Amino acid sequence: MAAETHRSQATGEAARSPSTLGVQAWARYWADVAWRVASTMDTLRERAARMREHEAAGMPPLLHFEAEQVADGRDGVPASNYRLLRITKCGSDRLEQHVRPDAAPVVIVDPRAGHGPGIGGFRRDSEVGMALVEGHPVYFVVFDPEPLEGQTMGAVVETLARFIDLVAQRHPGAEPIVYGNCQGGWAVTMALSHCNRRAGLAVLNGSPLSYWAGERDVNPMRLMGAFTGGVWSAHWLADLGAGRFDGAWLVQNFELLRPEGVWKKYDTLFADPDGERDRFLEFERWWNGFYFLGREEILAIVKDLFIGNRLESGEVVIDGHCHADLSRVRTPLVIFSSYGDNITPPHQALGWLQAVYPTTQALVEAGQRIVYLVHQDVGHLGIFVSAGVARREHRAILHHAGTIQSLPAGLYEMRLADNALQSGAPHAEFIPRQVEDLPFRRPGPAFELVGELSGYIDSLYTSMVSPFMQLWSTRQSAWLLEQWHPMRTSRQVWSERVTPASALLPVFTEMLRHAGAQDLTRTSNPWFQVERSTSAAIEQCLAAWRVLRDGFAEAAFEQFDAGLHRQAATPALDAGQTDRRADAYAESVSDSVRNAGSPARTTK
Repeated sequence: MAAETHRSQATGEAARSPSTLGVQAWARYWADVAWRVASTMDTLRERAARMREHEAAGMPPLLHFEAEQVADGRDGVPASNYRLLRITKCGSDRLEQHVRPDAAPVVIVDPRAGHGPGIGGFRRDSEVGMALVEGHPVYFVVFDPEPLEGQTMGAVVETLARFIDLVAQRHPGAEPIVYGNCQGGWAVTMALSHCNRRAGLAVLNGSPLSYWAGERDVNPMRLMGAFTGGVWSAHWLADLGAGRFDGAWLVQNFELLRPEGVWKKYDTLFADPDGERDRFLEFERWWNGFYFLGREEILAIVKDLFIGNRLESGEVVIDGHCHADLSRVRTPLVIFSSYGDNITPPHQALGWLQAVYPTTQALVEAGQRIVYLVHQDVGHLGIFVSAGVARREHRAILHHAGTIQSLPAGLYEMRLADNALQSGAPHAEFIPRQVEDLPFRRPGPAFELVGELSGYIDSLYTSMVSPFMQLWSTRQSAWLLEQWHPMRTSRQVWSERVTPASALLPVFTEMLRHAGAQDLTRTSNPWFQVERSTSAAIEQCLAAWRVLRDGFAEAAFEQFDAGLHRQAATPALDAGQTDRRADAYAESVSDSVRNAGSPARTTK
């Protein structure tokens, strides 16, 4: 009996030996990998299915809230594909019960930069949700997937201006608070500068107004025009699209801007398919809803704003006679930006101030008040999407809107208390600042030369190539190009229509789950920890490659800029000055010859 007990104890100890435990962990890890691969692939299949469903439904705005239409931009002159909605209900949360009839209405304008509308009201804790919690009636500006024929940037700006006027008429005595996200922000600013329109407050979230501003390794997108030849490439893509510019190109640019972010998105799903599935599918439904812009509109945006940088100088013409002059904006502004935003850093959100108001005194004399709020690390989308940012920064802006409107004219920094309770808006402090102290240097002459070259190349393309491209392109050819765009094919390849075998993924995933392949305690498995370390190393390598790529582009552009500075510092001779110097030199030579032959010079 004693011998049998000793053998059983020895067997138990052997079963728990390090070598045995290592084999067991290895087997559990690979079984779990098989399940995670199948589950991840099934999630991608579901993404493709939801993408097709969304497209089949006409890609409606992805709002978490119920809404009713108030106005249609097609009914105005000039017409556009924008519509004005009024938020009526917030599901079971019933946030609409907090709305006060006498409160200032909030108008939220979502960005039109390749995606569809809805990001400002994507979830309960969003810009829309915080406005309802603070008691404001909320309006939401959306747009349709297809632009109207010949739609221009000016038509969009005038439509927004009409919407602001309409909301003000519906709420007499309470000037509206207008929220502009990214592209929606500069469009709102142009609308408020147009024909002296006013609002109670304008909040610009991650909105670029100074398109050449930036610094090394912060904003590489501002250099894109220099390396693509300017506006002609957008013109060419719009011609290929039969007069429509595919927003998938803009979304692809966003992903290429930070490739390690794309890796992390999919790797996070693979590490925990069950926990990340719903969040992934919810965001991807918006991210992969590609909207279109009209040819005239995208050309004006690229030419006048991103390459021309004409908004600062008031050179952008809205409707043929009225310019978008930022110095005419009298609505108090709140500018929310982040140092973690590599698309619209604080340089582009605030750099225009020194161009429009050279001194603080000029800002005061104009009677304007501008408040800026800077986040340290949230990314571009986080400014609009993050629930934490909505509960803290956006609720604080709305809560203190009255205080901002009553500030004396000038520039202020808005700082929020760190110990704010989650149940209420954080305390805010408004610190007077000087426009002269903003740390944003003016861009060099290289940007101006890029703008000139862009215009020259586009004029050649417009006269020599574009007519033939428009003659060749049809809606059918444009549709084929859209379907074969990498942003669409990389999603739809997981669809059962493209890959019929993917229909078996749900069954295969459940079979592995029932077989016990899924490891709910994978985080303690040493092999899983090695996998995570390897993934982090890959992410760092991608980030290092991105830094090297952007650094090379910055260095090349800086050398070009420095060469222009050296050329500008070298005194240049005009043609008349050159002729006068040549004549003087010839005269001196003649005098020397005559003097050489005179007796006074030859007699010793």
